[in-house]
Parts: sequence; structure tokens; C-alpha cells
Amino acid sequence: MFAVSPTARPASTPPNRRSALLDHAISLTGARRPKVCFVPTAVGDDPAAVAAVGAVLADVDGSHLTLFPQPNVRDVRAFLLAQDLIWVGGGSVVNLLAVWRAHRLDEILRECWEAGVVLGGGSAGSICWHLGGTTDSFSDDLDPVTDALGFLPFSNGVHHDATTQPRRALFQRLIDDGTLPSGYATDDGTGLHFVGTTLAEAVTSVPGADAYRVEPGVHRPLGARQI
Repeated sequence: MFAVSPTARPASTPPNRRSALLDHAISLTGARRPKVCFVPTAVGDDPAAVAAVGAVLADVDGSHLTLFPQPNVRDVRAFLLAQDLIWVGGGSVVNLLAVWRAHRLDEILRECWEAGVVLGGGSAGSICWHLGGTTDSFSDDLDPVTDALGFLPFSNGVHHDATTQPRRALFQRLIDDGTLPSGYATDDGTGLHFVGTTLAEAVTSVPGADAYRVEPGVHRPLGARQI
């Protein structure tokens, strides 16, 4: 499992170049030519998102799974179980969870995880694997989401260093008052690598960015390794 807080692409980065975090997730598969499936449910299967990610997967066996207006593959379970990495894009985690459950993807993705497929993604694609987190799916004011997939028995805070939303303060407050369980948070450009449900390491592509263990009254930096 590789859960991340994505960051905006620097202006100097070519549009057809992968982020360091996606590169790292691909490396975790250990495959020579990995099968990588992009899942853009959180943005309503926006064709622009599919095209953008498809452009950076040219050197791997890249594909995508869309669910609107119906799945683009006949056997979703077999298709996903054949992947080495399933990468979930950001957007609305609330809408993502609702659509996935309607299509029983929650069950299929757990089966993939238990079979050794690497699961990962950024923002909504990070929160979804946990018990919950904070979301702007309803408004920029932020709300808790407490019914995520729960493969990882922790809460998850993304965009932790965002300057336009009080994500850091709200995440701590929701853990302090018991709305969310203890968990992990990431600054933009930072990822959490779990083996099973154990945190193996935190990595970052942004100098000075970090990940955090957050418990009631505790906000502890983890010292993310720069990649």
C-alpha cells in the first residue's frame, strides 16, 4: 500500500514525466514491466485525467478502469487482480466510496490487496484505504469522513501543509475528540508505504516536507526519506 499527498507539478516538469511518488509506487511492484491501472473515479472518470495519466505510463503496461456510464472492462475482478499496481486519483473521496460500493469494488480491491497487488493513490486515493480522514467533498470548510474502506486501521490526513484550508488543525481536533482514530498525515509531495498494515517508511519528493503520526494530543514528525 502506498498512500500519498500529491503536490502540484512544478512548472519546469515536463507534462509527460511521472511524479517521483508514482515512480516509487511502481518500483514497489518489483516487476520488470509492471501492469499499472489508473482509477479516476474520484473525478467522475474525467477523460482529461485518464489521458494525462495514460501519457506518463507509456513505458509500463498502463491501463485504466472507468465506471461511468458502465465499467470499461467486462470482468472488473479479473482485470484488477491481473494488475501489479492500482493507482487511484484524487478528487471526491465521498463520491468515490459511493460508486465503488455500488460496483462492489470495495470487495474486489480487498481481494487484490490480499493477493499482493500494490494499492496506492493520492489525496482521495490515499484516504480511501484508511478508516477515514478530512475531506472537502462537501465544501471547502472540510468535514470528517468516517466510512472509508478501512484496509489500513488508521485515519489519514492529506494536504497537511495546505495554506488555504485548516487541514492540520482539524485533523488533530477530530482525533482529539474521538471522531477519528489515531493515524498518519502527509504534507504535499509525501507518501506512506505500508506493508500489510505496518508502516514501512515515509518518503517525500519535496525538500522539508514530512509525514506525521497523529494521536490525541500528539503530532510527531516521522522524518520522511527524500526520494
